[in-house]
Amino acid sequence: MDEDQIENQPPHDRRHFFRSSLSRVLGPAADYLEKKLPMNLPIDETHLRPPGALPEEEFLLTCYRCGSCADHCPADAISLLEIDHEQLQGTPQIDPDRRACVMCDDLSCMKVCPSGALKLVGREEIRIGLAVADHETCIRTNGEDCTTCLDMCPLGETAIKLDAEGRVHVIDPRPTGQGCTGCGVCQEQCPTRPIRAIRVHPY
Repeated sequence: MDEDQIENQPPHDRRHFFRSSLSRVLGPAADYLEKKLPMNLPIDETHLRPPGALPEEEFLLTCYRCGSCADHCPADAISLLEIDHEQLQGTPQIDPDRRACVMCDDLSCMKVCPSGALKLVGREEIRIGLAVADHETCIRTNGEDCTTCLDMCPLGETAIKLDAEGRVHVIDPRPTGQGCTGCGVCQEQCPTRPIRAIRVHPY
């Protein structure tokens, strides 16, 4: 159809013509992309998993979503995700805003996991995540002598301390094997609201 014929068409016919033409052009490209791209988009790793969890991708493939770890957590720190995502739905997480992991003496969650998604590791090997201090939010920036996160940390100065400037400094365990486990006690106990001045992020 030449340009004059297109212009003489009623508006709805012209729209149909352009939609049809666009479909013919984009159709092969869409088919190609559908074949080349994976069906499942990458998982956004923003959830803290219980102690001993496998790397996220392997964890999602292994976890039964049975809830046994949550049922046996003495601190009620493990909850099951309720989310509109097939791969994440029902998987266990720790939300320190609600309740932190206390790294209980029995390490129950790892022992009762039937799938192997949680491996039994020593307390010093637990790596839930890494706490990150937001100095702009921290009330120490405003001159208050708050040390709640330091006082409540189950590992004390091996995981968190004040730097030379008096600011909260979290020790990353990756270089030496000693430091923050990501248990989330500092985040749970932090007095700043609504946003905590220290938060645990997954590795």
